[in-house]
Amino acid sequence: MRILPFLFLFLVLTGCKKEAPSDIKEEPTEKNDVVRFRESYRPQYHFTPPEKWMNDPNGLLFYNDTYHLFYQYYPEDIVWGPMHWGHATSTDLVSWKHQPIALYPDELGYIFSGSAVMDLENTSGLGTKENPPMVAIFTHHDPKGEKEGRNDFQYQSIAYSLDEGTTWTKYDGNPVIGNPTSIRDFRDPKVMWHEASQKWILTLVAGDHAKFYSSPDLKSWTYLSDFGKDKGAHGGVWECPDLFPLTVAGSDETKWALLISMNPGAPNGGSGTQYFIGDFDGTSFTTTQKDIKWLDYGADNYAGVTYNGLPDNDRTFIGWMSNWNYAQKTPTENWRSAMTLSRKLTLHKNDTYYLKSYPVPAIEEYTYSSHTYDSITNNYSLTSENFNEMRIDFEIEGALKDFELKFSNVANDQLFLGYHKEDHSFYVDRRRSGKTNFEPKFAEKVHIAPAMTNGENKTSFSLFLDTSSLEFFVDQGATVMTEQLFPTQPYTVMTFTSKEHKMTQASVSKMKRIWE
Repeated sequence: MRILPFLFLFLVLTGCKKEAPSDIKEEPTEKNDVVRFRESYRPQYHFTPPEKWMNDPNGLLFYNDTYHLFYQYYPEDIVWGPMHWGHATSTDLVSWKHQPIALYPDELGYIFSGSAVMDLENTSGLGTKENPPMVAIFTHHDPKGEKEGRNDFQYQSIAYSLDEGTTWTKYDGNPVIGNPTSIRDFRDPKVMWHEASQKWILTLVAGDHAKFYSSPDLKSWTYLSDFGKDKGAHGGVWECPDLFPLTVAGSDETKWALLISMNPGAPNGGSGTQYFIGDFDGTSFTTTQKDIKWLDYGADNYAGVTYNGLPDNDRTFIGWMSNWNYAQKTPTENWRSAMTLSRKLTLHKNDTYYLKSYPVPAIEEYTYSSHTYDSITNNYSLTSENFNEMRIDFEIEGALKDFELKFSNVANDQLFLGYHKEDHSFYVDRRRSGKTNFEPKFAEKVHIAPAMTNGENKTSFSLFLDTSSLEFFVDQGATVMTEQLFPTQPYTVMTFTSKEHKMTQASVSKMKRIWE
């Protein structure tokens, strides 16, 4: 499949519009002429590796006006293998520049997931205050120990860089946290500086719960406490934790959020990320939360964590846009997997605390050639040469009732999303969305998300469609669904159906490609 480089949106059937699609002129840019990174299903405004296999984002760090994205990487094949840390950088969290591989497997094992910090005060002694070290802390996974049937084959190690992530040195004293209790799944350290205790705090996961450690220097660690054996969802192994404070929107109240990815056991099958809102006193995390909360109800947002080096209330997240149910079977050839859009997390409160997740403001700079419509009514259709590189925003006024959007093409691929009033839920149905037979679990059911909105006044919606994905945001991210899609051809028709509603303030926009 070759994605057409120019999009021309025009109105069909009935409806009101502010401006005719023919009035929109395509502005020639260098990016429109780029032919690299145009393989079948390669996302055009989401991060993907240059080639081969990618999974979890690692070491997310902002320093010296640069965002660093490290990630689990296997440069030899498009399926999982001996893990490295790949590396990319960005100045805006949307466009990325690929960098050389940062960390390679060694005699202690593969380089599994972890995090990175700037040790600005040189507490580790691995650099100087004038040239502070960038320190990565990660899980060493010993494949020999695993093969021998031992349970202590995962432990935590560090590496450091004195040139802002270009070259790395493994610490001679690795591992810095051993595995004395022989917990089989003992991994994914996320480190932060805790100002109140003036110590580094490390959160990792151990099978069915999280563990907290502290350190004055990133090298010697003291165990603090456990959390979660009797809290939250336990349908699978806990992975990729993240602990951070957030101020409740519109107040002076600060709470702590703890993200925990889990596989399997997500609400729509396979991999997903739950979260807890509570308190952290420098030693223990506690929560009164009773219900299970999920950051994203789609099937394809996993192992996501947030950036170190940003202010607490600029909490920025990125996730792996896949699911272990089928991650190694998706129909791509030269590369496999993408990341979600970078998203800002915010904390809110009504009768409970909850997180919102919405693309970072820089995404607006990649939105162009918008067509705005006063209203779109029942059975109204728009056509385009390619809906798969677009953004669609709209509102629905009043209490929400049933509505549906369908994306389709001449090959009869059909993607559905909408709202069911009866059970107060949103849904995405990709069962006939294109290629789905590479794994039965990919299209075995409709995906459901409970609605957070009360829908009494108006509800806002944003859809970001890329070549092989959909990110569906309701009310600025109160409800989120992220889904991979593999249409045999680009979707060319969007149809709105509702006997009760019309879409208002609707805009359909093109998205700039990020690969240069």
